[in-house]
Amino acid sequence: MPMPDASVVGEVTLEVISPDSSQQLVRVNELPFFIGRGDAGNHLPIADKRISRQCAAIVSREGRYYIEDRGHHAGIFINGKKFNKGILADGDVITFGLDDAHKLVFRLSKGDDATINTLLTRMENVTDTDVSSGGLRKLNLLLEATRLLHSQLPLDAVLEAMLDRAITVMDADRALLLEADATGALRQRLARRKGSASLAAESFSPSQTAVALALKRQIGVITDDVRQAEVPLQEAQSIMMQRLRSVVAIPLYSMPRANSAESMVHILRGQFLGVLYLDSRRPAAFSKLDRQILDAIAIESASILDNARLVEHERERRRIEQELGIARTIQQALLPRGFHDFPNLGVSGMNRPCLEVGGDYFDVFPLSDGRTAFLIADVAGKGLGAALLTTMLQGALSGMSMGAEPARVVQHLNAFLCEHGDTGRYATLFFGMVDACGNVEYFNAGHPPPLLLRHGEVTPLFTQGSIPVGLFPESQYAAFRAKLEPGDMLVLFSDGVTEAHNTARDLFGVERLKELLAGQQEAPLEQLQQKIVEAVEAFSKGTMQADDITLLLVRYRAAVQSAHSAT
Repeated sequence: MPMPDASVVGEVTLEVISPDSSQQLVRVNELPFFIGRGDAGNHLPIADKRISRQCAAIVSREGRYYIEDRGHHAGIFINGKKFNKGILADGDVITFGLDDAHKLVFRLSKGDDATINTLLTRMENVTDTDVSSGGLRKLNLLLEATRLLHSQLPLDAVLEAMLDRAITVMDADRALLLEADATGALRQRLARRKGSASLAAESFSPSQTAVALALKRQIGVITDDVRQAEVPLQEAQSIMMQRLRSVVAIPLYSMPRANSAESMVHILRGQFLGVLYLDSRRPAAFSKLDRQILDAIAIESASILDNARLVEHERERRRIEQELGIARTIQQALLPRGFHDFPNLGVSGMNRPCLEVGGDYFDVFPLSDGRTAFLIADVAGKGLGAALLTTMLQGALSGMSMGAEPARVVQHLNAFLCEHGDTGRYATLFFGMVDACGNVEYFNAGHPPPLLLRHGEVTPLFTQGSIPVGLFPESQYAAFRAKLEPGDMLVLFSDGVTEAHNTARDLFGVERLKELLAGQQEAPLEQLQQKIVEAVEAFSKGTMQADDITLLLVRYRAAVQSAHSAT
């Protein structure tokens, strides 16, 4: 691959924000940096069927970074504006012209090769007098603080050093870093005092009035002398009791991000991170350079907190992904295996959750009276909550293999779910039992009726109304009976099959499924199952899978044929 343009300075990362608001930080360590659906050839694969395989690329030219559209059908957008090739700046938001899709935030850090001249260019109207009267020393402190951002020191050590430099620049007595939690509430994280000395954060009593004013105005409150400041500060009890003369409170925000197409003129603040607070018992005379250096230190402190937050989010995301991966492995392992071992039945089944784990479930198992049971269930909702209830259902229903009466088990499930209604979960269920002669006894609890394929024609096995388990404690579930002929096939499915939709929001529907099954009497079960899955995928191409997809195909064969495979 081509290497980055040597004239481009700085480390580039992409903050990848998923539709569920989870975030991960991806380093751009090779250029061109390819983005698209799937792993093949892409440095950043995006799991979204609506994204083109060859979607976009980040490149560098003449010291600048660009993003190029490499064939994405909906276009590439920077801060809401469509580009074939657009220049990228720190904080730019890259989107793909799709609702509820991934967003990428472009991050460019300058590294530690910054110089005093570079810092001077960030200051407005810095005069020779400012520099000659101690300003150069203060700029050196800012340079040191900037370098700290890229050091390998522990986070708290970096923050402490930043506070020490802020105290020196402002000639303050002490400094405090207040950090915001997920709700925006502030906690006192670190405190320092003059002379690079530690100070117990809990012993620090900052002026709540100054902090409140800074948060309300969303800008720093910097007072040279409290006695000449606005009335709320002059009358603040904590300021008077501690005999404070100068107070500084600066709110810290993550990097501002553009928001929609109007963002070229309207920039929103990033996430609120905390407050940098300093005070002194002496009046101060802050120059313009002092204030700008303090603002720069505040920005660097915010950057440190923001990076730490992103790292923590990434760790948490990976931990959750690992745990969900384990849960998915366990859930898939609980699905039945060895379908060919069932007498008088050929069976094939599959389950594809739309998330890591799902709420669909199927099973096939022998009963003590010689019959074979088969079932499919769908717990309301998706994800981990549905998966937990699915596992409970599996355990309860497997008890029927030891001779438990099916009607009593279904009634018990309904009573249990209703009794624990605070979970907000219910389930649809179809449960059947077939003997060697093809006699079927079955219960349906609100599940889509299976389709019966007989002599090449498709009809529903069950047409009566039914109620899911877990809705009404007084519900009664009656058994129904049917007779299967040799070669008959039952197709059980979850609504993730029939309610899959295309880009026009049309549903796949039962009729399409019936048309697909018609004439497939002799088709091998696994082959027919794959055909159904591929038809659903082709129909819903360009959309995300919205629900779990589960299929269970059961073909009856006569007892005299039981020794031969029907699949």
